[in-house]
Amino acid sequence: MAETVFSPCLEGIKHVKSEEGDMMTKPFLDVCKLILPILDKFGAAMTVVKSDISGNISRLESKYNSNPSRFNYLYNLVQAEVETKTAKSSSSCTNGLLWLTRAMDFLVELFRNLAEHQDWSMSQVCNDAYSKTLKKWHGWLASSTFTVAIKLAPDRKKFMEVIGTEGDIYGDMQNFCTNFSPILGQIHKFLGSCGLDNMKSS
Repeated sequence: MAETVFSPCLEGIKHVKSEEGDMMTKPFLDVCKLILPILDKFGAAMTVVKSDISGNISRLESKYNSNPSRFNYLYNLVQAEVETKTAKSSSSCTNGLLWLTRAMDFLVELFRNLAEHQDWSMSQVCNDAYSKTLKKWHGWLASSTFTVAIKLAPDRKKFMEVIGTEGDIYGDMQNFCTNFSPILGQIHKFLGSCGLDNMKSS
């Protein structure tokens, strides 16, 4: 079976949860990192999203690296901040995790649209994914930046050629969405249970 750009992500997803079903910090961040090279193929359109994702991964990673045994599980990062009442700060790991998860929601929707609506233009694919995920959390500024960026998205046919002509690219894309989506859902559920799933940006 020929590998596709999604193969490393699909492999990585298998390791996100421990045998007990707990979300592991490093494997989760690693899967998010593996998506970044795919975003590069969008060119300028995803620069904002990519820098946002990279920034949040770095924030969570540096906290994890400060005490890997304590922060081995993803939710421990949040619980530590809930205890110190710093979870709602804009520079918190909780905030980083929330926005990282939302950005991943957006990408899952985007790839799902690409796989399921093969007649849609790239701007349709992006705008639909944006309105279903990030839009309600973005204030005017973030929203207008995003709208401008999406206009720079490459032609759909060109993009599909760039991300791969080998392997079952649409099948892997769909698998990625199917397998990663429930993980993101669980993170939202956990953040929601702490009352931390509804922070907005300016």
